[in-house]
Amino acid sequence: MRIHIGGDHAAFELHHALVEHLQQGGHDVIDHGPFEYDDQDDYPVFVLRAAEAVAADPGSLGVVLGGSGNGEQMAANKVTGIRAALAYDPELARLARQHNDAQIVSLGARFTAVALAQEIVDVFVATDFSDEPRHARRLGMVTAYEASRQLPSPPESTAP
Repeated sequence: MRIHIGGDHAAFELHHALVEHLQQGGHDVIDHGPFEYDDQDDYPVFVLRAAEAVAADPGSLGVVLGGSGNGEQMAANKVTGIRAALAYDPELARLARQHNDAQIVSLGARFTAVALAQEIVDVFVATDFSDEPRHARRLGMVTAYEASRQLPSPPESTAP
């Protein structure tokens, strides 16, 4: 599996621990930085590069990292076609893939120990989208909105 990764200074150590962990797991890891610790770096530089790479590389996945993971998730979700999910436990990572077909998982280094981050990423990478009709339908609505900016119609009401 090809995995694109990017983060910032707040996640520098976790970022590099995950690169090593994923490579040891046999994955083709593309590191979008940062490559040196700089406490003034800006996460969008590295996160948007990773998210753009996932969008351009069908079948690949991504990992983005920061202090909380919130800004990184938000930035990644600005890339057309990307669904990034913040996960702080393996179950959220599993559901992000299984129900939402997320291509990117976002982690907060200030809230996630290395061993837990490794487990979250392993579950994320190992889980496939369920392709259940209800999940596919919902993703279709989001994709259509992204393309047209037209809100989906609500279901017909059964109320009198």
